[in-house]
Amino acid sequence: MSKATSVLFDAPGPRARLRNNALTLLSVALLLLIAYLVISTLGERDQLDAAKWEPFLRGDTWTGFIIPGLIGTLQAALVAAVFALIFGVLFGLGRLSDHTVIRRFCGAVVEFFRAIPLLILIYFVQAGPATLSGYTVSVPAFWAVVIGLTLYNGSVLAEIFRAGILAVPRGQSEAAYSIGLRKSEVMRLVLVPQATTAMMPAIVSQMVVLLKDTALGWIIAYEDLLNVGLKQFAVNYGNLIPSAIVLALFYVVINLALGYLATWLERRSRRSRKSAAGPIAPPSAIGTGGTGGPGRGAVATME
Repeated sequence: MSKATSVLFDAPGPRARLRNNALTLLSVALLLLIAYLVISTLGERDQLDAAKWEPFLRGDTWTGFIIPGLIGTLQAALVAAVFALIFGVLFGLGRLSDHTVIRRFCGAVVEFFRAIPLLILIYFVQAGPATLSGYTVSVPAFWAVVIGLTLYNGSVLAEIFRAGILAVPRGQSEAAYSIGLRKSEVMRLVLVPQATTAMMPAIVSQMVVLLKDTALGWIIAYEDLLNVGLKQFAVNYGNLIPSAIVLALFYVVINLALGYLATWLERRSRRSRKSAAGPIAPPSAIGTGGTGGPGRGAVATME
């Protein structure tokens, strides 16, 4: 066991290791039993027949159903993610404003949209304007999904940004103010680069939630992967369970790709000079000045 792990908890003894192994074996056996029951039940219901899986081997299935639905999902997720990040940054920084009016307004907006279920937001964005105005023109399904995702996930991201900035040690901002930087410069040059590394896992987790929430567009008939795969493709071929399994695999692959992207971004940001502190000269070098005198050592330390 590594030293980093032993700091977090005590190393298990012989009896604890035996108990952990027994519980692991029991859990694996239970999972295998559940998998067997699920597969056997699907076989009894003829859901594993080759005829129900054969449509996924045809090209027209992919060009007519799956690929258009996948494009619709990715388009809504990408546009909503960009807008949600902008919304989160603006309102997250607004909640840290020194002006009481701005701070309270941003806080009210964030708490309001966080408290409303996303499904209601999407439905209201599309049907609300027409109902309130009396006109029959409604918001297109794509923009209804995007606006709903932006308002809800942007409010959550605003709290993530606010918490990430507040998590940076206070001495960082105090040191920046002491050398004459303005608040905007402190935020842009000191706090945000350091907070980004800490916020990255939470931001990507929320992006995964946003991607999965695009499936809620089915209530307004948005042509996404879930709508096309389950409400159109499965109805035509009578293979609801195989279609659900294939669609679930698509979501798993996309979300795993987002996870790997988050890991790469986090490692890259930790290596960046903007988010990682440089080496500090030892006190002896400051006192003696090394080979260049005390003045040169002090300047090097300040740099």
